[in-house]
Amino acid sequence: MDLGLKGRKAIVCAASKGLGRACAEALAAEGVDLLITARGADQLESTADDIRHSTGATVATLAGDVTTREGRAAILAAMPDPDILVNNAGGPPPGDFRDWDEAAWEKALGANMIAPIMLIRAVVDGMAARRFGRIVNITSGAVKAPIPALGLSNGARTGLTGFIAGLSRQVARNGVTINNLLPGHFATDRLKTTFAAEAARTGRPVAEVMAEAEAANPTGRIGRPDEFGRACAFLCSVHAGFIVGQNILMDGGRFPGTM
Repeated sequence: MDLGLKGRKAIVCAASKGLGRACAEALAAEGVDLLITARGADQLESTADDIRHSTGATVATLAGDVTTREGRAAILAAMPDPDILVNNAGGPPPGDFRDWDEAAWEKALGANMIAPIMLIRAVVDGMAARRFGRIVNITSGAVKAPIPALGLSNGARTGLTGFIAGLSRQVARNGVTINNLLPGHFATDRLKTTFAAEAARTGRPVAEVMAEAEAANPTGRIGRPDEFGRACAFLCSVHAGFIVGQNILMDGGRFPGTM
C-alpha cells in the first residue's frame, strides 16, 4: 500500500533507537524527509546513516533535549513547518510515590506532557493552514492499564492523553489528525533495563523474567519495533484521515478489556 507520504516532512523525537527509531525508519521507507532528534549525538548520527543507506531518504539530525525550551526551539528552527510530528521521550523512573518530591513530578510532567504539548502548539496551526497534518504521540500501555511502579509515567502520560482528546477534535476538520500509540512490551533497550531491574529485585535470571513476560502475552512473544514503526507510519498516511483522537494499544492483546 502506498501511504501517500512521499515528499512530506517529519520531525521524529527520541529517534536514535528503540520505538522512535522504528517510526523514523518506517516513515523514511515511505519517502518522507526526516529531522530526527535525540540527546546522544553519536548514536543519532549512526542511526541517520543507517536510515539513509537503507532507504535513500533525506535525514537531518539535531542532538539536543526535547524536554527543554532550548531543545524544542532548536528543533523548530531546523524544521518549522513539518507535515508530521512524532512526539516521543523516555519515561520517568519507577518507584514509590512516597519517594517522589515536587521536583520529580515537575520533571516527569515536563518530559511526557508539557514537551509534546509545546511542540504541538508550535506546529498545529501551520498544519491546519496547509490542510494536512499528522501528529502521533508515543505514550504507554500504562495509560490504559496503570502500572503501580510507574506512577510518574501514569500521571504525566494520562494528562497528555486527556489534552489530546480535546484538541484532536478541534483540528480534525482542517485535515490534521492527532492520535496516541500505546506500546506494551517491545524489544527495546528500555525493556531490557526493566527486565534487568526485575531480575535483580527478585533474584532471578533475566532470561527467566523475559520468558515469563513472553508466556503472559497472548502472542507468546515480545513485540518487534518495526511493527510499531509501521503502525505509526500508517497513522501518518493519507489513508488515516478518519482516525482522530484515538489511543491505539499495541501490546499483543495483553490488556484483557473489551474496549
